[in-house]
Amino acid sequence: MTFQELNITEPILKALANKKYKTPTPIQEQAISVALTGKDLLGIAQTGTGKTAAFAIPIIQRLDKPQLTNRKREIRALILTPTRELAIQIDECFTDYAKYTRLQNTVIFGGVNQRPQVDELKRGTDILIATPGRLIDLIGQKHINLDHVCHFVLDEADRMLDMGFIHDIKRLLPLLPKQRQTLCFSATMPAEIANLSKSILYNPVKIEVAPVSSVVDTIDQRLYLVEKPHKSELLISLLKQDEDKSVLVFSRTKHGADKIVRILNKKGINCEAIHGNKTQGARQRVLTNFKLRKTRVIIATDIAARGIDIVNLEMVINYDLPDVAETYVHRIGRTGRAGNNGTALTFCSKDESLMIKDIQKLTGKKLNQMPLPA
Repeated sequence: MTFQELNITEPILKALANKKYKTPTPIQEQAISVALTGKDLLGIAQTGTGKTAAFAIPIIQRLDKPQLTNRKREIRALILTPTRELAIQIDECFTDYAKYTRLQNTVIFGGVNQRPQVDELKRGTDILIATPGRLIDLIGQKHINLDHVCHFVLDEADRMLDMGFIHDIKRLLPLLPKQRQTLCFSATMPAEIANLSKSILYNPVKIEVAPVSSVVDTIDQRLYLVEKPHKSELLISLLKQDEDKSVLVFSRTKHGADKIVRILNKKGINCEAIHGNKTQGARQRVLTNFKLRKTRVIIATDIAARGIDIVNLEMVINYDLPDVAETYVHRIGRTGRAGNNGTALTFCSKDESLMIKDIQKLTGKKLNQMPLPA
């Protein structure tokens, strides 16, 4: 199926052609046709499956009506997402897809001065992309009115739960009009998210794509059994073997990420950390350096890495194993995108071995155990 066959309007098709997008992904194919009808939607999809376009395209098409050209700009679509990086990424997608329409989009997030964001809101916007904390703050300060919202997207719902945003979402819901379209996306469906979706969705169409196993099938997964005191030595050795590759290394904690950076820099390996204690400006600078290959290695925590979307990322290293097996899939799914080859290396100490069993059960694949470098 092509985008034309999904009955997408000419301005959006023109924007998609500019980006050389020809064929929708499975989540796009299913979600766009449902969302264009105005129905509520529950989408279960992994990171990297193209779900931003799956909700952005139908929202833009439904809002871009000639009779609305001269009306006052009011927030008619609200996209709520857990991290600053993801908010920026979604905003960029809306800018791309709405390039030839009358619509304007705005992004707001914490960690930066709110004044430029408030000034932009005062000028009026049709589509607001927001993180929960900054949104609640600006609503409290009377800078944001949600009375005219007719499309609400809750993105990465399971991450909202992980990051403690569920209470903010529950505070926000009564402020939205009851008559609206709601699109909820989540990679996993824990009980609390299932209950929340029942309370915010009306007779939704459920779409589930990209089973876990298919996401990881294209990635070369390798396992190193190594105790914690020797993990840094192994990391240095492997990074020196692959000196030309862009590498994303996962640490369980912010403190751990900073420690790894200090160890690697002492060994002459240029790297930077990205985590919640960094300012938004610092995080963006690290990401830009990484995309431009000025920095070859990034050490990240799971939450900070959520918005990292780099097409040619060649390697992911799990320095620490995650707390849940699904997070492993999120992590390694950042490599091997867009038809490129990807490699995922996992360091496992004895006290982490149970997690390996959970990961292999979830993915249906055995990790290839590798010998430690001599």
